[in-house]
Amino acid sequence: MILYPAIDLKDGHAVRLVHGDMGRSTVFNDNPAAQAQEFADAGCKWLHLVDLNGAFAGKPVNAAPVEAILQNSGVPVQLGGGIRDMATIEGWLEKGLTRVILGTVAVDNPALVREAARAFPGHVAVGIDARNGFVATKGWAEETDVQVTELAKSFEDAGVAAIIYTDILRDGAMGGPNIEATAALARAVSIPVIASGGVSSLADLIALRDCGADLNGAISGRALYDGAIDLKEALSALDS
Repeated sequence: MILYPAIDLKDGHAVRLVHGDMGRSTVFNDNPAAQAQEFADAGCKWLHLVDLNGAFAGKPVNAAPVEAILQNSGVPVQLGGGIRDMATIEGWLEKGLTRVILGTVAVDNPALVREAARAFPGHVAVGIDARNGFVATKGWAEETDVQVTELAKSFEDAGVAAIIYTDILRDGAMGGPNIEATAALARAVSIPVIASGGVSSLADLIALRDCGADLNGAISGRALYDGAIDLKEALSALDS
């Protein structure tokens, strides 16, 4: 199972939010590229980036730090937040991004997800952010009546590379991931599922790895910054 260290970008800084609330952010690094390099040097195989401002604006906002990370980190990078048209998708992939994450448009314009997955096989993921089992969009600010599993299953034949499933109420709260819901989603679809939200300890990572569903990976942010998870120890445990 892959561990994806998370770098959430707000106003050019690496931050973490609590429950997706932009008003409850903590700056962990003023230099996101240096943070990315630190993760890469520790041995991580992927990086997970989110343009938080972009998620609200509907277009890329933190392009400069993302580009700096792409130029220097040397590991595959996936990015979500404000990616809502083919031109933006193509532009990011041309700049060296390995995988774009489409979230809001997966609900608002699922045809775009299908078009992008056909045009760029292996490079398009769907981000499903959920609150109480229902999908939230536009930086988690808007709730829908779409159920998580319903949305995921709708892309079974689209050729998307992965589904990033985030339980909003667990995100940034250091209370542990929603293992039951994540495992249920992974069993319901054939698309690889990446767990996100609440991963706060090595025990959480092990529990996800051993949950009985074949998860592709797990994303962790605050726990890595706080030192609650030792990155090298976690990478070693998940590789064993």
